Amino acid sequence: MADIIFGLDIGTTKICAVVGEVREGQLQIIGLGITPSRGMRKGMVIDVGEASLALATAVEQAEQTSGYDLSQALVSMAGEHISSTNNNGIVPINRNSHGVTADDIEKALDIAQAIPLPHNRQIVHIIPRGFKIDEQDGVRSPLGMHGFRLEVEAHIVTADRPALQNLSQCTHNVGIHSTEFVLNALASGEAVLEPNERDMGVIVADIGGGTTDIALYAQGKAWYTRVFPVGGYHITNDIAIGLRAPYDVAEQVKIQFGDCRPDKIDPEHVFTVEPFGGEKIQVGRQDLAYVIEARVEEIFQVVLQDLKRCGYEGLLPAGIVLTGGTAQLRGIADIAERVLNVPARVAQPRNLLGMVDKLHSPAYATSVGLLRWAMSDNHLYQPRGQQREWGRRVGSLLKTLLPG
Repeated sequence: MADIIFGLDIGTTKICAVVGEVREGQLQIIGLGITPSRGMRKGMVIDVGEASLALATAVEQAEQTSGYDLSQALVSMAGEHISSTNNNGIVPINRNSHGVTADDIEKALDIAQAIPLPHNRQIVHIIPRGFKIDEQDGVRSPLGMHGFRLEVEAHIVTADRPALQNLSQCTHNVGIHSTEFVLNALASGEAVLEPNERDMGVIVADIGGGTTDIALYAQGKAWYTRVFPVGGYHITNDIAIGLRAPYDVAEQVKIQFGDCRPDKIDPEHVFTVEPFGGEKIQVGRQDLAYVIEARVEEIFQVVLQDLKRCGYEGLLPAGIVLTGGTAQLRGIADIAERVLNVPARVAQPRNLLGMVDKLHSPAYATSVGLLRWAMSDNHLYQPRGQQREWGRRVGSLLKTLLPG
């Protein structure tokens, strides 16, 4: 039997609906719908009606290409409202011949997520950073291990409840139930990171239209997450202001002529633009690159300062992996290396089968990552009170293998 997974990447600039079929552990893309986004700004819904109309188009395309009537989906989330913290949970280990069970882990996570939250916030992710049994730390998977006390250090991601309700309203309006929200950077990490990068220490930075979402991985786990309200839109806006041109003209200029490295551009290279007023002007491509370079440098400086503030800047032997539509800018990895002083690469989804021609791009890392997230063991760890089919299925399997 095959399982069908549906992911909705609702971004500031585009909506991507992806249908995957999982058969014997292999993911095949069987349905796809892509449409320009409407009613969104900086990763958040600002017009439910407009966003729902755009979403309906993407969902309809995905249903037509897959041949399935879809009813539930994992949904991406972004926005400055997202925040994170870390907390520990400690429980005694049941004294039995099976050692630590899934129930023990669940109880420890329940205690870890007992943090004070305003009524308008909710937990969306609880991710174990590591486990400790008695005095033995650095435990990655405690299942079946013996001891007297289990401790978990958890990374907890919270979001603004009304913002998530607005996303849910949009999906509900097109007949789709939002079964789970997944932070963009965490979804992208599932699609583009190598296991050795996660182990050594790496950041995935999903640079979209309205936000830059980062997730730092260390010792194989997500260690830290953050969302910054700056992205490709701000680069395009800088160009539009500089050229006194409409936004769509500036966006086309960015895509066609944009580069982050003015020192590598021929000073004699010019192109023609039609700004407001209709009289065409010539613009130096090197001048354009200076404008782009300044904003891209600012994005990575914001990331660097945040890492320094948290004391994590030394945890990146594997560097930074760039995804998102803005990661397609020429030379962006060079700027990331220069500012952060770590290796940098631009990544696209890996190991794809099926309808994948359009998905071989950094812009679709989150879209594919939503499906990979559903296939991963992240569902063993879910916020209190949230029931998910994949989580129940894997959790039940563990309890069968390791009964309490």
